[in-house]
Amino acid sequence: MPATQSPEIPQDEHPEKLRATAAFFDVDNTMMRGASLYAVARKMYKHKAFSLRQILWFLLHQLRFAARGESLGDIRAIRDKALTLVEGFSVAEMDELADEIYDEFIAAKIWPGTRAIAEQHLHAGRQVWLVTATPLEVASVMARRLGLTGALGTSVEHVDGAYTGKLVGEILHGSAKADAIRDLATSEGFDLAQCWGYSDSHNDIPLLEAVGHPVAINPDGKLRRFAKQKNWTVYDFRTGRRAATFGLKAAGVSGALWGLWRSVGVMRRNR
Repeated sequence: MPATQSPEIPQDEHPEKLRATAAFFDVDNTMMRGASLYAVARKMYKHKAFSLRQILWFLLHQLRFAARGESLGDIRAIRDKALTLVEGFSVAEMDELADEIYDEFIAAKIWPGTRAIAEQHLHAGRQVWLVTATPLEVASVMARRLGLTGALGTSVEHVDGAYTGKLVGEILHGSAKADAIRDLATSEGFDLAQCWGYSDSHNDIPLLEAVGHPVAINPDGKLRRFAKQKNWTVYDFRTGRRAATFGLKAAGVSGALWGLWRSVGVMRRNR
């Protein structure tokens, strides 16, 4: 489906049903192109929270993400590295950076088609939540700036206004996302059988299976095959799936190489 088109979301006939329904959206490659965690790392580097060597480590993992898609191993590696580096960082400063991260790195990467679907759910009277491994502070800003109901994200412990480098709970990924929306459904009174879920990754199959209306958006190969077997709805907002996949990978590689070249230039100038 071309990105210029947006699917029609069925409207519930009874208002009381709307109060018990929601739509849940993954972020990376579903709501936006690329990895939001990489955007966080780049911004924190600008504020001297990370060293050049450390940001290059994130850069190489962005290359892998662009080339082969999301993997639990990569996300855990990025999580562990980020938690180590964020220890002692100010919560207040992160709150300020979150809006800058959205403006500088995220806003231009929002998929128009996915945003249109989210807005249709809102217009129908449903709640719309982001569900992501991205830090909660950044995910919450994304939800606010997109006009959504809220966000579920990875939460990092903080004491006396500074991060401790420890997680509160676990990284919001895979089956943890399904558990998170079940908890939210209990507190908000949602009937998950009447709710919607959207993701690009096979890692989010537990989330998609937890709702009554699962949808694959820009799916990776494993999710596309699974969705076809289950007869789930699939939307692809890339122009020509194979060409777009190649183009996105090439863009990720070229962007990473540009960043590497620029970083080397900075190192040379500093010397």
